[in-house]
Amino acid sequence: MPIEISPRAFRYFLAVAEELHFGRAAARLYISQPSLSHQIRKLEEDLGTPLFVRSSRRVQLTAAGRTLAQEVPPALAALEHAVELTRLAGSGRTTTIRLGYTPVASFGTLTSLLEAIEADHPELTVDARELFSAEIPVRLQAGDLDVGLALFPPAPDGVAGEPVRAERVSAILGARHRLAAATVLPLADLRDETLLLFPRHLAPAYYDGIVAACHQAGFTPRLRAFDEPPVNAMLSRLASGREVGLAPASFTEHAAKAGTGVVHRDIVDPSITAEFSVLWPTTDPSPAITGVIATVRRHARLHGWLGDPQSSAGAAIR
Repeated sequence: MPIEISPRAFRYFLAVAEELHFGRAAARLYISQPSLSHQIRKLEEDLGTPLFVRSSRRVQLTAAGRTLAQEVPPALAALEHAVELTRLAGSGRTTTIRLGYTPVASFGTLTSLLEAIEADHPELTVDARELFSAEIPVRLQAGDLDVGLALFPPAPDGVAGEPVRAERVSAILGARHRLAAATVLPLADLRDETLLLFPRHLAPAYYDGIVAACHQAGFTPRLRAFDEPPVNAMLSRLASGREVGLAPASFTEHAAKAGTGVVHRDIVDPSITAEFSVLWPTTDPSPAITGVIATVRRHARLHGWLGDPQSSAGAAIR
């Protein structure tokens, strides 16, 4: 049967262990000396071992007492930390938000949102995790994430989602690619190129939207799957000039500016629009989660992220 000992009993023990004097420890704890002595004797009985050697002249710790004096402070600190985290969670001031984001949100969109969340919620730490769009709602459903940022995946039961940013899709290609000199690229100009895309099962809506837009432009695209999550690996491959990537403009523009050896070019005829979506669990979302969602919505409105990103009609990925 487990021993039930209150944290207060351990605090009483620590006071005596530090003072090595029952009278001074009792005064420090604002209790009577007989009451303190009773509490220590009860603790020794519960543990089944003496903690102090008492004499008329001095008090000393036994070997068991020295061990307990080493182990109790971190245990009490951990308990106090757990209590504080619980109180914060209950009040909506959870200290950590686990945010899953799709790789192509890592430039521009994610950075801008993290800055807004930090400004509105300085008490929060955001644990940002790079995942594929298809993984994010599944992780939210399982309770492994608090908030998601994906290329508009379907939301399963227990997960809500709404568009947060609509933007054009641009081409991203090596700086020495034969098409790099163009200022804009009609989508039909890519008919002889190999398009580097994430596998369909990782971002189905995005994959299908690209294929549909190519068909609209009059050709069936030659596709090559890329399933390595690190963004830098994808950019290195594109910089080699072997393939062309298609990604939201916030990603392609920032990647080009970052000196990764790639350039971005706007796609026209037809232009393509992609939507990022913010997702969250509908089952008892914490006040911290709802606060972050409110910040994302406000930030999207402030920057006009949901306005029409195209000056002319185009294919939409939803």
